[in-house]
Amino acid sequence: MEKAQRVPLFPLRAPLGRLSPLSKGEATGMGGAKKVVVIGGGPAGLMAATAAAQGGAEVEVFEAKPSVGRKFLLAGRSGLNLTHSEPRERFLARYGERSEVFARFLDAFSPEDLRIFLGRLGVETFIGSSGRVFPKEFKASATLRAWLAHLAELGVSLRTRHRWLGWDGDGALIFDSAEGRIIRRPDATILALGGASWPRMGSDAAWVSLLEEKGVRVAPLEASNCGVEVAWSEPLRERFAGQPLKNVVLSCGGQEAGGEIVITRYGLEGGTVYALSAVLREQLRRQGHGVLRIDLKRDLGQEEILRRLSQGRGAASLPNHLKKALKLPPPSYSLIRDCAPEALADPAKLAAAIKALPVRVEALRPVEEAISTAGGIAFDELTEALELKKLPSVFACGEMLDWDAPTGGYLLQGCFSTGWWVGTKV
Repeated sequence: MEKAQRVPLFPLRAPLGRLSPLSKGEATGMGGAKKVVVIGGGPAGLMAATAAAQGGAEVEVFEAKPSVGRKFLLAGRSGLNLTHSEPRERFLARYGERSEVFARFLDAFSPEDLRIFLGRLGVETFIGSSGRVFPKEFKASATLRAWLAHLAELGVSLRTRHRWLGWDGDGALIFDSAEGRIIRRPDATILALGGASWPRMGSDAAWVSLLEEKGVRVAPLEASNCGVEVAWSEPLRERFAGQPLKNVVLSCGGQEAGGEIVITRYGLEGGTVYALSAVLREQLRRQGHGVLRIDLKRDLGQEEILRRLSQGRGAASLPNHLKKALKLPPPSYSLIRDCAPEALADPAKLAAAIKALPVRVEALRPVEEAISTAGGIAFDELTEALELKKLPSVFACGEMLDWDAPTGGYLLQGCFSTGWWVGTKV
């Protein structure tokens, strides 16, 4: 469980007027309100609807599933990590090659803005000991209820069980529903249909073919923030599948991530693994396999490890010696035997393996199991406002765009910020 840091509940800066919730009367009583359709009821779509409605638009949200925010609720089962509190430059770096593009999205709707927005909905947030930001109640359902209540006050219509089928010959939006075909001709359309991960929650990537038919270039959707496949020996798999390795450091391609990993029958899982999925994906693409290096004893240097290993072990077996001299967890010996068997006969090689055990990664887990996907609508197909150049008055946000970010709050913040961005541009 995250421990709260002693920090102000909300940032100590002047409130942003653009975040002040409008009443239904204020939002819809401006005369000649622009009609906006948002397709997709996930975090990006709901934020786009919020921003558009607060700007005075008449907004309808269409969602194929029976309820909105299903993936949001699933993500919240472990406490709903909304965003992160780290400094702006470090935060931006999490978006890799898209960091420059995301600078404007995050400047328009920052992690601080998100906390202010939620606070005004009555959702208190706190910064945990890891720097991650959570709702005080740790419940995604309470956050979603408050958000939906605000959308209702703004007059936003939510239409569930409405699957988008594309456009008719006149450019009108077509939806399939229990009542039959529904047609809409809005002034602006916001697409927020997600990527291809967790398709049972609604992100099934059916939109890809609809946009490609219109000539929009979409980068292939690939698994991100996911487990990896490793060809473990049968003894390791049978004995240690499901066991965690705590307080380790993973490295790959010059990047590092520290925390906990879990051995599975097919490989490795855990947020520390997910953080390196982008660089692993590139290694797999380039050379057909990836290499993760595990520091099994992050609190000791290699020389100290070697010194302890070199002390006489008497009649103790090597696994017991590793446990006694270094307090390594039980799976460690089997991992070394699987990944660097030659090190078991040489203390110097063994010390090196303990600090950087090479684990050969054969593949990432399937897209359907991934938390998110990389790939999506190419940014050169979009204007700065995230309007599709080939489809005027059609905007896109969230995971539909070609970007990638790790879990830890960065992924959700990217969805919130791009949703807010397009909601203020329509």
